[in-house]
Amino acid sequence: MEAVTLILILALLCVAFVATGVYVSVKAVGAAKRGVDRTLTQARRSVEDTTLRAKSFGQVGVAGELAQLRLSLRTSMRATQEALNAGAVEDASLSESVALFERLSAHGRELDDDLKRLEREPDKARVAERLPDLRERTERVTHAADSLRWAARDRAQRFADDDLASLSAQIEVESGALRHWATGPDADASRSAADGADAPHRPAEAGRPRPSADRARTAPESDEARRAASGPEAITARDPQWQPTYPWQKTARPEGTV
Repeated sequence: MEAVTLILILALLCVAFVATGVYVSVKAVGAAKRGVDRTLTQARRSVEDTTLRAKSFGQVGVAGELAQLRLSLRTSMRATQEALNAGAVEDASLSESVALFERLSAHGRELDDDLKRLEREPDKARVAERLPDLRERTERVTHAADSLRWAARDRAQRFADDDLASLSAQIEVESGALRHWATGPDADASRSAADGADAPHRPAEAGRPRPSADRARTAPESDEARRAASGPEAITARDPQWQPTYPWQKTARPEGTV
């Protein structure tokens, strides 16, 4: 019976290990696939941006105008997305702005698809007729994206300024607490020492007699004043072996005498 139980436990452990290995393998494969997809997307985006930039500078007319509109749209939308995603990590109040940008991204993707299709349109005259409308739509989308991006940046800058102001105030308080000696008794002593150091530089008043208070301060102190300043004299303890004798006491007689 014990052997059967041991076999069952070992079988369950083997199944658990196998399941864990399969789960970890699936997660690793999924993460690798997402990393590859993200890398491919970034590479494809870089190639498209480079191509659009080359078309906008190298071509004239309708093709160059379409490339310029697509490039400005993609640049504005990407910058706004990065700013909002970075700010939403630290500021939860930007979640509504992120939701609004998702709705705006739908219009931006639709507009980019229309511009891409018109690039392959052979009838350039008809495309030229639609350029004013496409330009207006692009300006509206990019203006909305720029407004969200700069609002998020201004909000982050305001929080940084408020935090810096609060930190500066706390540092000033702490600096004043560290310089507490500047308002204590030491400050008075320092000022007195400074006055004494400046005394030789003051002009002497010639011909003016010194007041009586100065003469009194320069007069020698009396013995009583010195004794008062030195404090009470020390009192020594009495020697227990010493006994005072008084004239009315009788002299002790030696033993054996009557």
